[in-house]
Amino acid sequence: MTTLTSPPDVGPALRRWRQHRQLSQLQLADRAGVSTRHLSWVENGRSHPTRDMIERLADHLDVPLRERNQLLLSGGFAPAYRDCDLSSPDLFAVSSALRSLLDAQVPFPALLLDRWWDVVDHNTAVEPLLAACAPHLLEPPMNAVRLALHPDGLAPRIVNLGQWRRHLIGQVRSRADRLADARLSALADEAAGYPGDDVGTPDPSDVVVPMRLATPAGELRLFSVLTAVESALDVTVDELRVESFYPADDATRAALTTPTD
Repeated sequence: MTTLTSPPDVGPALRRWRQHRQLSQLQLADRAGVSTRHLSWVENGRSHPTRDMIERLADHLDVPLRERNQLLLSGGFAPAYRDCDLSSPDLFAVSSALRSLLDAQVPFPALLLDRWWDVVDHNTAVEPLLAACAPHLLEPPMNAVRLALHPDGLAPRIVNLGQWRRHLIGQVRSRADRLADARLSALADEAAGYPGDDVGTPDPSDVVVPMRLATPAGELRLFSVLTAVESALDVTVDELRVESFYPADDATRAALTTPTD
C-alpha cells in the first residue's frame, strides 16, 4: 500500500494523492476545471496554489479532512477543519446522538470506533463479549480488530474464524488504501499474522457475512452495520463510525432478547 506523508511543499503532496488515486494530470485537471499546464506547475512547485485551488483539488481527490488540513498547512494556509475532542462542548450534539445510537442498540452490541478501529465507546451489550478477552487487550487504546482476531480475544470462540478474518482484514485494508494510512496498513498486517487462516466457505443461505460466536447460550450469528456522520466538518467526527451488530437469525434474536436471571 502507498503511504502518503506531508511533504514540505503542497505541490508534491497533491501529486502523490493524484498518483494514489490513479489519475492522470489530464483526468484531474478536467475534473477540477483547470488547465493541465497549471496543474503540472502546481505539482512541480512552479506555481503556488491558492487556498481555493487546494480545496478544489482535494475534493476531486477525495482527500480525508485530516489530510486536507495537512495539505493546507503545506501550502502556507491555516487548517480549514477543526479537530475537537469528542468530550468538547462543541461536539455535544454529535456525541449525544452517537451515544443515543449505542444505547438504542441494546440488547444487541454496538461500538463507537475511530479511524483506526480503536474503541471510543460501546454499549452495555458489548460487556459480555469483553469478559472473554484477555486483560491486555482491554487496556487503552482498546482495538476492535485485536479484540476480534487476536488469539487472546474472541477468535477462539468465532466458529467461522477464517471467513470473519478475511472479511474484517479486508475492511481494514480497504480503508487503509482509501485513506493512505500507514497505521491502518500495519494493523491489517498484524491481524493477518495472527494464528489461523482465511479459509471459509460461505453458507449458501447467508446474504451477509455473519460472525458466528460460540457462547454458553449456544451459537450466536451476528452481522454488522456501519453508521457514519457523512456531513462532518470536524476531523474527529469525520473519522467516527458506529458498528452495530444485529441478529442474523431468530435463534440469536431470542437468545439476546430473553431476560437472564
